[in-house]
Amino acid sequence: MKRLLIIISFALLYTFATAEQNNRPLYIVNGEVRSDVSDIAEKNIENIQTLPANEETVAKYGEQANNGVILITLCYDVAATFPLDESFSSYVASQVKWKPSDPVARFVMRFTIEADGSLTEGNILQSTDKLFARRVLSVVRSAPKWSPATKQGTPVASEHLLIVQLPKGKKLPREPYIIML
Repeated sequence: MKRLLIIISFALLYTFATAEQNNRPLYIVNGEVRSDVSDIAEKNIENIQTLPANEETVAKYGEQANNGVILITLCYDVAATFPLDESFSSYVASQVKWKPSDPVARFVMRFTIEADGSLTEGNILQSTDKLFARRVLSVVRSAPKWSPATKQGTPVASEHLLIVQLPKGKKLPREPYIIML
């Protein structure tokens, strides 16, 4: 993940350093020339390669490559979608039985939507209450299948993040800490 952020940062710095108002590098996303890449989510980027504006690059990609080329490979072209009209986090929160009088609980988990649309549980990143975690996982396991992400028309696996905090509108209490002088 750190490597990907460093690559993205380098590509952005390269873009800002070489771009004037009309002098932008040529963006090629999954083999397709693009004029704008602002709609690409950072988590969808698999690889970024920056090619300098030299004779070899211009010979290969044409005059548009006079300001360099940034090759971007995406993990998928179309993101996975949850089949219901609400977000997955909202769906899970609405299905978990948690009273307003219960303590505030938060659950954060990384999960994968497989190429067949099934959900595979990943790492639990945060869980403030064991009972709440069991209830959330029960809902996640019984959730309907997703429409998987696709890359060049073929279904592929994609990673996502689930964040559920209940009761709604209440904040988690701050963790106690000691300040030593």
